[in-house]
Amino acid sequence: MKKITYLSAVIAALLLTGCDDDNTEVVEVEKAVVTTDTKTQVVEVEKTVVVTDTVTEIKTVEVPVVVEVPAGGANNMQVGTRPDFLVQDMDEGELKDKLAQCANGPFYKTDFSIGHRGAPMQFPEHTKESYLAAAKMGAGILECDVTFTKDKELVCRHSQCDLHTTTNILETDLAEKCSIPFVPADPENGVVAQAKCCTSDITLAEFKTLEGKMDASNPNGTTVAEYMNGTSNWRTDLYASRGTLMTHAESIDLFKALGVKMTPELKSPSVTMPFDGFSQQDYAQKMIDEYKSAGVEPKHVWAQSFNRDDINYWIAQNPEFGAQAVYLDDRYDAQNVDNEQGVTAQQLVNNPELLVPTMAELAADGVKIIAPPMWVLVTEENGEMVPSAYAKAAREAGLGIITWTLERSGHLTEGGGWYYQSVNGAHRGDGMINNDGDTFKLLDVLAKDVGVMGVFSDWPATTTYYASCMGMPASI
Repeated sequence: MKKITYLSAVIAALLLTGCDDDNTEVVEVEKAVVTTDTKTQVVEVEKTVVVTDTVTEIKTVEVPVVVEVPAGGANNMQVGTRPDFLVQDMDEGELKDKLAQCANGPFYKTDFSIGHRGAPMQFPEHTKESYLAAAKMGAGILECDVTFTKDKELVCRHSQCDLHTTTNILETDLAEKCSIPFVPADPENGVVAQAKCCTSDITLAEFKTLEGKMDASNPNGTTVAEYMNGTSNWRTDLYASRGTLMTHAESIDLFKALGVKMTPELKSPSVTMPFDGFSQQDYAQKMIDEYKSAGVEPKHVWAQSFNRDDINYWIAQNPEFGAQAVYLDDRYDAQNVDNEQGVTAQQLVNNPELLVPTMAELAADGVKIIAPPMWVLVTEENGEMVPSAYAKAAREAGLGIITWTLERSGHLTEGGGWYYQSVNGAHRGDGMINNDGDTFKLLDVLAKDVGVMGVFSDWPATTTYYASCMGMPASI
């Protein structure tokens, strides 16, 4: 929030015009005006004018004050140089010209920009440092992937069993408690290194002694140090000197302090449920209860899960939170693996009527928002990038759409891989992804043609730049 001091002397003088009493005195009264992050807001301010005559009289006058605030100025959003680099790398055209005109901002916080695990392109994911970076970049919503420890406390980790790649656990005494302690690679015999360390292997107190690192490992590592040194060359370890791990409750407190909204994902357990009496429903309820305990408004929380039972549970048992629960949609993949008709994931996306349940059935069950990966929402048609049949079917059923994950593919000169598979020529049509600037080309189609509500990004500055340039609503 930004405070602006308004001096009411001028207004007082106007009110007293025509008063010819020499004893009249005009007194300045300062009033703090609080504005939000919108570009323009009208605030009703009460001004007190003191008039001195034979009798002192207090008059209160309501004055409408129009306060002009640069969008996002109060929050000092910092998008850095990467968005401009991407713009300069784009193919020539109207979109590039439009985005180039926004190089100097202003940039502001929007709910369109969602920090995927924070800002893990360069910061250790799900750490305080990663979340702070994402908030600085204008992410209006931040994500804590939720799992649990041995003593059933909720913590922020992308997977219950990723501590060996996302923390320094293998360098500590806690390595002995890992489900699979480190086993070095044997390159001569073609044996890769192994390790499996889970949050459920250790207590919360032990979890809090660890430090986060960039999510990576070297399968050919013959020592712990070699195994842990696997960060991709397009990422960086520059900001991985420390990574403060967080409980789910701590993430809530931090997000409240940062003034951002929240999208927790209830991760699928890697252990058999119930775990020491802790059932899946206990798990789903505990996550919601921590928002209730913190006094967070349900409208500021988008609870996510790939498990439809979790979504249905929230809708039925916590309807105020279930109203905007996000179904992370992997029907195309699950049916592709389990189907008996040989239908591919791409065929399911292009023929969404084959999906089980259908879009209409999801909506009838109370699901309001779905979230597939980006490639599911777009396709190539006559040399153009357009919404897929899946995207059209979702919109026709009245479902809102969120998607993932931008800026997670490294350099796009070779087509961008998995997240771009439907438009890079891997399955059909011409390849439409050949430079890093195509990040914005896809983002533009997702925003304008598909009509997504928000986009998860590993580097929220990119989505913030786009949303600010296109005049999307500020996060309030």
